[in-house]
Amino acid sequence: MLSEFGFFKDMQNQIPADGVHPYSLVSQLFSDETDKLRFVFVPEGKKIGYEENKVFIFPVGSTLIKTFAYLNKNGPMDQQLLETRLLINTNEGWQAISYVWNEQQTDARRTIAGATIPTSFYNSEGKQIDVRYRAPNQNQCKECHQVNKTMTPIGPKARNMNKNVEYQSGGMNQLLYWAALGWIDQNLQSTSMSNYLDLDATLEDRARAYLDINCGHCHIPGGSADTTGLYLNFTEKDREQLGIYKKPVAAGRASGNLKYSIVPGHSNESIMLYRMRSLDPGIMMPESGRALADDAGIELIKNWIDKL
Repeated sequence: MLSEFGFFKDMQNQIPADGVHPYSLVSQLFSDETDKLRFVFVPEGKKIGYEENKVFIFPVGSTLIKTFAYLNKNGPMDQQLLETRLLINTNEGWQAISYVWNEQQTDARRTIAGATIPTSFYNSEGKQIDVRYRAPNQNQCKECHQVNKTMTPIGPKARNMNKNVEYQSGGMNQLLYWAALGWIDQNLQSTSMSNYLDLDATLEDRARAYLDINCGHCHIPGGSADTTGLYLNFTEKDREQLGIYKKPVAAGRASGNLKYSIVPGHSNESIMLYRMRSLDPGIMMPESGRALADDAGIELIKNWIDKL
């Protein structure tokens, strides 16, 4: 049971225990419009390593905790905790474990085979949406969390964490907060990436931030989609590797009889948008982690391609 770790003072309300700290990301992976509650535990006296544009290097014993939930802030429905995923850094490397919450919302039980959770939620517009939420099986975690055949976290890079977070002591930039805890040095010389939902950012920055967090963990050298030659991480500069006039390596029917991943100025002729729109398991991208289409993301990438 998840409660056996002692990560929470209050399981149902997701109030962390002493030594467990909330964190947040500037841009977040789309997962059927779930709310994500993130926490991190680092053993006392240990420090976190830093390399520019890479995930923080957490010491052995560290745990990243992520609860997927529908908080239903915009509708007359109670919040629902769906699953909590742990990434635990052991002596043998990172281990992924998933826990599915019970109906009483009092605890979560470990699942190896995954689970399907039929449910409903209210989206940001106050509309009720039905969804068959899927908690992945243990092997599926490797699809996203594996680089060069080694399990790794995805989200906690300095550039994706340079933002304010509300702590019990008040609001604070979380990189400064981690420095105050003694985990990292204060001056990381890290730039920030845009929140792809931030309309004040440029279209280019928003689109690249979206592709980085939703696609770039697989479409990266050493990632599970390495052989495609399509690299969508935030720092990629090669236009063809970004997909511009790039022919697919072996997409089959998933190409939709289209020629290139991205055709500048013509989103409807671009394989990337075709696969983002699809709900067919043999076509859609990402391949797992969603049962719904990301309408906001689709609109963003459509506009970006049309203006290239």
